[in-house]
Amino acid sequence: MHDPLSTRSVHGDGGEPHPYGALAFPIVQTSTFTFRDTAAVREFMRRKAARDPELRDEYARYSNPTTRAAEHTLAALEGGEQALLFTSGMAAITTTLLSLLSSGDHLVVLECCYRRTADFVRNFLPRWGVGATFAPVDRPEAWSEAVRRTTRVLFAETPSNPYLRVADLDRLAGLARDCGARTLVDSTFATPVNLRPLSHGVDLVVHSATKYLAGHNDLLAGAVIGRRDLLEPVAEARGVLGGVVGPHDAWLLRRGLKTLDLRVRRQNETGLRLARFLETQPAVRKVWYPGLESHPDHAAAGQLLEGCGGVVSFEIDGDLEATGRFVDALQIPFIGPTLGGVESIVQQPALFVSLDPAERRASGLADNLVRYAAGLEDADDLEADLAQALEVLERRGRRQP
Repeated sequence: MHDPLSTRSVHGDGGEPHPYGALAFPIVQTSTFTFRDTAAVREFMRRKAARDPELRDEYARYSNPTTRAAEHTLAALEGGEQALLFTSGMAAITTTLLSLLSSGDHLVVLECCYRRTADFVRNFLPRWGVGATFAPVDRPEAWSEAVRRTTRVLFAETPSNPYLRVADLDRLAGLARDCGARTLVDSTFATPVNLRPLSHGVDLVVHSATKYLAGHNDLLAGAVIGRRDLLEPVAEARGVLGGVVGPHDAWLLRRGLKTLDLRVRRQNETGLRLARFLETQPAVRKVWYPGLESHPDHAAAGQLLEGCGGVVSFEIDGDLEATGRFVDALQIPFIGPTLGGVESIVQQPALFVSLDPAERRASGLADNLVRYAAGLEDADDLEADLAQALEVLERRGRRQP
């Protein structure tokens, strides 16, 4: 079936003529929107009380035309009624969970989610009387066992960071409907190019827009997309908690979205190629990429994903120090903590957790794990660079007594 995602990426900002005839939607750089007279204020308050979706702007913590244009595009890409932008992906996740959960409630989280999400669930939500159970991503029967009478949210990240685990979203959404809970899925690694969770019955989808959606490593933003009625309390919470993205970052995000389809499809191709190459290398113990048959969720990925993305995680045949030497031998990617941009970025995840061995073990991240996020460089160059870095590692190993 024809699905013009690339057209929506370019033209999905609401369909209204841009101010001043501008081709690119302008940056509306203001904190305050003024009113002509008190009658206009009264009319605004009347429409606000009626929850008019076309309500004009009042104050930038609640809405801004530039932000709204980016939100329209995100909603169109995900197939949702509405999108809300935040200052970061974590702000989107935390604000949404705080909006959906109350004291005494419970949520189920599928394991292998981003460690900061797990931190919030384990260390912050209990302060407000919210309990949680973590369940294996590949055992749907365990999800059912984890559900309680007070369960209000089922949360998953697909593919997950950094092991790229893939959950069966159709079964997750079905379980949520059966128990009267809501589903929230972090689809940052997939993007709407590879997966649209709402089409699988998921209630709300969240993104770290900092990464693939923006695509240029130059802004922080997050987003949550879904039905308008489900997002009403989230929008209210955003206005109170204050995690709204600024107009300049919203403008940069809207610009990045125009090339999302092109970028992600290229990164899908490169990611799969590098994963296949790495799997043949004797200095690599294991490759984590759902496009490979060796990945535990390969079958699920084939049913769910249009592509498996540009992130490849793999384990070096060596310890913490040997893995660091391999990372340092790479000449093209930058070393850093993010992903999804046009530049390739590599990291040794355990080192970004702690220098303490016990804390690293507790994180579940192996010392020899490498997360490689392919950018838009030539795939031949990236593969050759990986090959020479592995050769450096092997030569060093051969010199060891």
